[in-house]
Amino acid sequence: MNTATFQALADPQRFQMVELLRREPLSVGEIAARLQLRQPQTSKHLRVLSDAGLIDVQASANRRICALRPEAFRELDDWLASYRQLWEERFDQLDDYLHQL
Repeated sequence: MNTATFQALADPQRFQMVELLRREPLSVGEIAARLQLRQPQTSKHLRVLSDAGLIDVQASANRRICALRPEAFRELDDWLASYRQLWEERFDQLDDYLHQL
């Protein structure tokens, strides 16, 4: 698992950007406006998300359109799946124990 993913998502503003992009691709200006940030600050955060492989940025005339990269989130989901399995096994053991009581 790439630690850059967690580092990028650890910042609350970047996490909010990902949440916005989950609904639809947006331009840098639209993201800045919705989060009430200045455009340079928004661009800096988007660069971190892009460098971590979480978003793609495409040029469209004079705008930059940002969209989530599903592959990065599939990788994150695959990594989390091993922990889900671990917790399911533990909850099953707890369930069995509670039934014995």
